[in-house]
Amino acid sequence: MPERKPRKDAARNREAVLAAADALFARRESPEDVTMADVAAAAGVGKGTLFRAFGDRAGLLRALYEARMEPVRQAVEAGPPPLGPATPPRDRVPALLDAVLCFKLDNRRLALALEEGGSGSPYRAEHYERWHGLLRAVLEQVPGLTDSGFTAHALLAAVRADLVEHLAGDEHIPREAMRAQLADFVTGVLASSPREG
Repeated sequence: MPERKPRKDAARNREAVLAAADALFARRESPEDVTMADVAAAAGVGKGTLFRAFGDRAGLLRALYEARMEPVRQAVEAGPPPLGPATPPRDRVPALLDAVLCFKLDNRRLALALEEGGSGSPYRAEHYERWHGLLRAVLEQVPGLTDSGFTAHALLAAVRADLVEHLAGDEHIPREAMRAQLADFVTGVLASSPREG
C-alpha cells in the first residue's frame, strides 16, 4: 500500500503540470515566454519534479500536445467517417488535414512552440512522422497517385504551425475561410490522380 501514494502523487502532479502549462500557453503572447520555472510555479511543484516527469521543455511540450491531441487520435484510429479508417481515401485525406488545421488553430501557441522547439529536423519529430505515415498510407490507396510520400509532405506543409500562425495572426484569415482554402487545395491535389471506374 505505501507504494501507491507516490504513483497517485505523480499522476496528480503530472495533471497539475499539464493544466498549468496549458493555461500558460493560452495566456502568453509568445510560446517562448513560457519557461519550465513558470510551469513549475503555476503547478505548485518543484522544478525537479517537472524535469523528472518530462525531461525537458520539449518533453513537456510533447506531453501537452499528446494530451490535447488524444480525442483526434482516437477518432482517426477507431472513429466513424470522415476521420475513421472506414472512410474512402479521397474523403479521408481532406478530413485528416482539416482536423490537423483545426487542432493547430485551437492550439496555436502550443503547436508553434512544439514545431519550433528542440533540435534537429522538424520532419523527424514523432508527431510529424505519425501524421506523415498516416497520410502516406491513406494516399497509397488513392488510384493513380504515384508518390504518396512526397504528397503527404506537401499536404502537411499546408498545415505547418508557422504558416497557420501567419495566416491566422498576420493575415487575419478567418477560420472557416482557411478551412475552405485548405479543402480546395487538397481537392486539387487529389484531382491530379485519376478516379477509379
